[in-house]
Amino acid sequence: MNVLKTNKIFSLLVSACLLSTSPVAMAKVSQADAAKLGVTLTPVGAEKSANGSGSIPAWDGQVVNTMDEQGFLKNPFPQDKPLYVITSKNMDQYKELLTEGHKALFKAFPDSYKMPVYKTRRTAAYSKELYENAKVDAVSAELANKGNGVVGFKGNVPFPIPANGLEVYWNHINRFKGGSMQWGSILAPVQTNGSYSLIKVEDKLVWPDYLLDRGSFDADNLLYFYTRKVTAPARMTGNVQLVREPLDHIKEPRGAWVYNAGQRRVRRAPTIAYDGPAFASEGMRTSDNIDMFNGAPDRYNMKLMGKKEMLIPYNAYQVASRDLKYSDIIKKGHINQEHARYELHRVWVVEATLKESERHIYAKRVFYVDEDTWQIAHVDHYDERGNLWRVGEGHMAFFSKPMMSWYSLGTLYDLIARRYFVDWLMNEEPKAIDFSRTARSRDFTPSSLRRAGR
Repeated sequence: MNVLKTNKIFSLLVSACLLSTSPVAMAKVSQADAAKLGVTLTPVGAEKSANGSGSIPAWDGQVVNTMDEQGFLKNPFPQDKPLYVITSKNMDQYKELLTEGHKALFKAFPDSYKMPVYKTRRTAAYSKELYENAKVDAVSAELANKGNGVVGFKGNVPFPIPANGLEVYWNHINRFKGGSMQWGSILAPVQTNGSYSLIKVEDKLVWPDYLLDRGSFDADNLLYFYTRKVTAPARMTGNVQLVREPLDHIKEPRGAWVYNAGQRRVRRAPTIAYDGPAFASEGMRTSDNIDMFNGAPDRYNMKLMGKKEMLIPYNAYQVASRDLKYSDIIKKGHINQEHARYELHRVWVVEATLKESERHIYAKRVFYVDEDTWQIAHVDHYDERGNLWRVGEGHMAFFSKPMMSWYSLGTLYDLIARRYFVDWLMNEEPKAIDFSRTARSRDFTPSSLRRAGR
């Protein structure tokens, strides 16, 4: 499938008249700035050079093989050892490189929480076609409809040289994720005492241009189709969720349905958005916590705070090892940090503050977005009183086939309840992610939920 087509529908998102009236619409970058892409900047907008100390190396674009013959992630750097390990005792020495969330985790779990820090490896890479798209999009893509849409965009990164927080947000939302994926994984809500239940799910994520019948339906404002089916434990088996994700949530709200196997009925699910409880999470996270942040940006003012060098979870292959059991990873208070890997990377920092006219259980969120992937690596969530409440981590991994970055593990820690939620576990699963998934639009209709839930 031609990746060029994947997000082609963005150019149809909002009419030109909206562009002229939207106060958020930004001027395109100049041809001179766009010419930096692939020269002083990487093709998707990161700084190509090393930092002053060399602790962040220059990006060379080399593709590292990170997948075994079965399609599972493998560690391409088995010889790497931690350069140093941060604990509650020496954290002050590295405080400038730590998020507020990480500092809070050290204080909450002083005897067990640690961060092993490894050599920085800039493994992110994309196809030549996506690189070419980014250069075109840099001088053509614009925000529209008060930042809730994008026009003039056809590729992977609409704003490789971002001017504001909303442009960084759109880069995260639209980063390439394979086009068509199907996989089984484990979610685990972990209680304060360390007990947990494993929830097994089957997910399907497909962009319209990867459907066999693309062109037979109107998809002008459609980003992707997504389904999640619970296959264990028995009490939840057969429950299915369907999402038809729009590009512009203001123009058209998210279409969401659920099939309840016990009631044997399909119903609309408008709460699968914003701070509505996430499906199959036992109330431990919101719907927009999935993928670190998803959905409409309209409830927040997003301020771009600039770029910083920070320690973030990266090249997380050890935690995805097939040699590990889920019980080796899930521990009381937090995951087993022995298997985590942190590296020093440059990140864009975006502060999202709730608008006075809106409501959400998170009054503020601070996002740390990796410059090489435009993927959110870390999020600090604050409550209405300004207290740090939840800390989210996306443990990044590069998938050499089909050349994309995603997560090998995700965590969301509740600092108040001392519980956490972990997802994307695949260590003991029999099948890897299938990137050759084929489907038709009829596979993503409310009527298809009943069939899937049987």
